[in-house]
Amino acid sequence: MMFCGIFDGHGPWGHFVAKRVRKTMPSTLLCNWQETLAEASIDPDLDLDSDNKHHRVNIWKNSYMKTCAAVDQDLGQHRKIDSFYSGTTALTIVRQGELLVVANVGDSRAVLATTSDDSSLVPIQLTVDFKPNLPQEAERITRCKGRVFCLDDEPGVHRVWLPNEESPGLALSRAFGDYCVKDFGLISVPEVIQRHITGKDQFVVLATDGVWDVVSNQEAVQIVSSIPDRAKSAKRLVEHATRAWKRKRRGVAMDDISAICLFFHSSPSPSEFHPVTTL
Repeated sequence: MMFCGIFDGHGPWGHFVAKRVRKTMPSTLLCNWQETLAEASIDPDLDLDSDNKHHRVNIWKNSYMKTCAAVDQDLGQHRKIDSFYSGTTALTIVRQGELLVVANVGDSRAVLATTSDDSSLVPIQLTVDFKPNLPQEAERITRCKGRVFCLDDEPGVHRVWLPNEESPGLALSRAFGDYCVKDFGLISVPEVIQRHITGKDQFVVLATDGVWDVVSNQEAVQIVSSIPDRAKSAKRLVEHATRAWKRKRRGVAMDDISAICLFFHSSPSPSEFHPVTTL
């Protein structure tokens, strides 16, 4: 089994919030998975038929739901981290044999590179960018008395606001922390999806929104696949995104740029991943 994730903090304490979630999520998830597995009386090492595979996916989904609730609660009770106006995204992946489980809170993105019938690599976006402009997200926020609108100098950038204050202006609709708007529609509930890895699936890229703001899914897949040394693939993607940001967003402060490349086949170990982060 393998776990990897990417955590993009925001706000004055965002760096500390992201580190805390990164620290607590793996162990909490493992404990919840073991408990849920024991309750379901299923052997994780058994060869599974289709019904049991569905059962296993539900076990992971339930484990992730419990984990995200517990991690968010832990943040709220932490005495040394102020997460009232700060928070973090969390995009994580578990690989268990040929089962890939992806859980997403926030607007980071996972893109799978798979081989098409004509042998070309094509990107498949596995996650939803949870931003306030999505109809179902905006509906939930407004139903909870929060507000969603763009500033005059940021057309197209939808943000979450308190009912009667011009704050905090969050550009995402799901996050850990950010307790100032937790009663007004912001949630830390993950979207959990699963995929059976086949011989056609080559690798998956996890990256923060700072990458996807300036790099398309297709570009990311092409960049990563063109690097002979896998250990340098995430670094090259980050470098490309950094250059693209300076070129396309001249004069705008660069967003956090982080990436992980998880490869599935033809490596010294069953799978390997390479993370790179820059600011």
